[in-house]
Amino acid sequence: MSPVRLTLAAVLALASPLAAHAADHQVLMKNQGAGGAMMVFEPAFLQVSPGDTVHFVPTDPGHDIETIPGMLPAGAASLKGEPSKPYDVTFTTPGLYGVRCRPHYAMGMVGVVVVGGKPANLAQAQAVVTPGMAKARMDGLLAQAAAVTEPKAKTKKHKS
Repeated sequence: MSPVRLTLAAVLALASPLAAHAADHQVLMKNQGAGGAMMVFEPAFLQVSPGDTVHFVPTDPGHDIETIPGMLPAGAASLKGEPSKPYDVTFTTPGLYGVRCRPHYAMGMVGVVVVGGKPANLAQAQAVVTPGMAKARMDGLLAQAAAVTEPKAKTKKHKS
């Protein structure tokens, strides 16, 4: 086998196990959730593994996704989608990501994605002041994030 083919085979062999463990998750952006709450991400709390992809899907027009300032792990890129368009992100940096729908933020349209185990930036996120109905929802989501102690077990590729 030529050195180029051997190198390519080695790279593919090493990358395959990583790709096989990455999972896909779906978060719906809705005017009304299953429980009757208005302006929600469903699910609003999600724990994923590094390398997993989350698909944010607007089921009603006018929703977008963006990072809440101060609720982003060090070194991670901010998230910012366009109104009424799906937004996909593959999370690689462990920590807590607070997200919002900008037009519906004060109405409480917030969510939290925890990548890996216990988020190192939890205290930083807890210090962020959120407006209106977002405060009560975010307080509940941050309590869920505080309960995370272990990384999520790796699973095969799936949608949740």
